Amino acid sequence: MNVLIDKFDVFAGGFWLTLQICVLAAIGALILGAVVAVLRISPVPPLRAVGTTYVNIFRNLPLTVVLFFAAFGLPALGSNADFLRVPGLESIFSRLGTDLPYFRFGLIALVLYTAAFVCEALRSGVNAVPAGQAEAARSLGLTFGQNLRHVVLPQSWKASVVPLGSVIIAMIKNSALVGFFGVVGDLSQTADQLTSAGGYPFIPVAIGISVGYLIMTVPLGALLDRIEKRQAVAR
Repeated sequence: MNVLIDKFDVFAGGFWLTLQICVLAAIGALILGAVVAVLRISPVPPLRAVGTTYVNIFRNLPLTVVLFFAAFGLPALGSNADFLRVPGLESIFSRLGTDLPYFRFGLIALVLYTAAFVCEALRSGVNAVPAGQAEAARSLGLTFGQNLRHVVLPQSWKASVVPLGSVIIAMIKNSALVGFFGVVGDLSQTADQLTSAGGYPFIPVAIGISVGYLIMTVPLGALLDRIEKRQAVAR
């Protein structure tokens, strides 16, 4: 077990990088998931179709496939971007082949994948709001956007907190896969470096990595349990 003390700085560096990935991916997934959720409940059929298609695709794809495409497909797409003649898009995709490190590719994959589950968590909260609330808002002349902003979303947020927390916890655990697609220095990559290159025994290294993930997930899970109990008492 001396590896936990001798290589504490390595574990700490991996934990810090993983924490950065999780925080940034959570922010991106919450924003994108909220946008997709609005599309899913939009009164415009084409927008609903776009949101539904997005959710169906990413909810039914393994995360490894999404990470593989982000790590290897996007650079290939960027290096062969001659077919993109749209001003702006061409320069963006051409940069994907050279400028973006794998850290950002991993973030893109996590955000795209997790946003589909964030969308469904938010939509479950919207469905928990009584239909009469939205109908009353429409009868007062509120538009769809005003209805969401002032009536539906403030009430749906409370019902969405616990499902959203569960999604974020799952995302933290899923972030372990990012290290195997080129992101150097996170917790999962640290384990591979210490056992393969450093020759340290696997079990102590695995214990150290597990403690790192537990530090991120256990407090969040305890907070969600507390919120759920308070909501149950309020009801």
